[in-house]
Amino acid sequence: MQLNKKKIDNIFYIFITVHLIVWTLIPTFTNHNLPLDVIEALAWGSNLDWGFNKHPPMSAFFLEIFYQIFGSQDWAFYLLSQLFLIIAFITTYNLSKKILRGNLLPLFSVLLLEGVFFYNFTSPEFNVNVCQLPFWTLSVYYSWKILNEKKTSVYDFVLLGIFAAIGFLSKYLFIYLLVSIFLLFIYFIFIKKIKKFDFRYLISLEVFIVLLIPHLIWLYNNDYSTIIYGLDRTGTDEFNLLNNFYNPIIFVLKQIGILLPLFIMVIFLIKKIKFKINKNDKNFIFLFFITLAPVFLMLLTSILMGSKIRTMWMTPFYLFLGLFLIYIFQDQINFKNIKNFIVVFLFFSILSPALYSYESISNKDKRTDYPGKEIAKKIQYIWDEDNKDEIDTVLGDEWVAGNLSYHLKSRPSWGGFITNEKLNSLSKFLCVDNICVGKK
Repeated sequence: MQLNKKKIDNIFYIFITVHLIVWTLIPTFTNHNLPLDVIEALAWGSNLDWGFNKHPPMSAFFLEIFYQIFGSQDWAFYLLSQLFLIIAFITTYNLSKKILRGNLLPLFSVLLLEGVFFYNFTSPEFNVNVCQLPFWTLSVYYSWKILNEKKTSVYDFVLLGIFAAIGFLSKYLFIYLLVSIFLLFIYFIFIKKIKKFDFRYLISLEVFIVLLIPHLIWLYNNDYSTIIYGLDRTGTDEFNLLNNFYNPIIFVLKQIGILLPLFIMVIFLIKKIKFKINKNDKNFIFLFFITLAPVFLMLLTSILMGSKIRTMWMTPFYLFLGLFLIYIFQDQINFKNIKNFIVVFLFFSILSPALYSYESISNKDKRTDYPGKEIAKKIQYIWDEDNKDEIDTVLGDEWVAGNLSYHLKSRPSWGGFITNEKLNSLSKFLCVDNICVGKK
């Protein structure tokens, strides 16, 4: 089935526009306060550094840019999250057009992603997982260009290094994609000798390393706190041999559950589950390495270390799963059954925002119901009674103090947790419960 390329492109851009609008407006109108990870990163962004106690710097950096543009407007940060997701969708679509036959299949490869709840239900919360999305797809896109296109420029290699570095500086788990891409290059160049070695490959590596240097210095000066935090989250500090079996099994079962809607959509799109694997197919090899290899490496980590893999960590891992499945089933696509596929697609597209809205409105005990604005107004009122100076520092944990940093009119910087040393550095301060505000 061949449709006009321009019409298919228009359908795609209508889809991503609707997605962006829906998932920006729904949390804007149903949430009373920004989610935890957004407030936390905004607190870090008020006092930018090359790293923070939990994560590398990029999520805070992008949030701070939007704060400087829009101020304390909640919708802006939901918009930021959707923009990152939409960029990932556009990049996936463009790569699909290079790999898949016909005009309609690339559209299917992206529409299938609407069946993954990472790209709808959890997408309003801009965090380190969402921050990786565009750089994950852009790193893959430029890897494909370098390995498959005859004419490449130095800029392609530079851009690959830049996007890979930003992705890694968003979250260290980006390394699973980078290792997969590295293995892909090794396979293409030295094992199968499909591609000749080009010294320009080293440009990407050099750019990547140079961009990481400031963060590596920060890590050294801060006792590798982000790495320690990440390892603590995996539960590997307490050795238990059963975890090497239990945690990988739980990981696999969770992934099946997460991807079930996508698999259902695929079933409605194909005639029967039948495909042939050509081990010499360059596109199949490429898609295997960038789609399945990172997941296998994550599973292998859980098996070897007994580590607990948290569900949200897998957010960027399935961006090319739709493309991979469409590629291996492309000869089995049932174009006569597209109406049924569209019905299922619309069902999941409507179900997810409906469930999000219901959960947000009906459940009043969530972080997004926290009265951050009201508390900030009270603190501001108490401060203004005795002080003419503006508040420029907030002390306390990232959630409570971070809310004050975001909502107070002077946008004070978050100074970390409360200590006597930090209080002594303030000429004036006011402490209420577990937070302190003050003037340096």
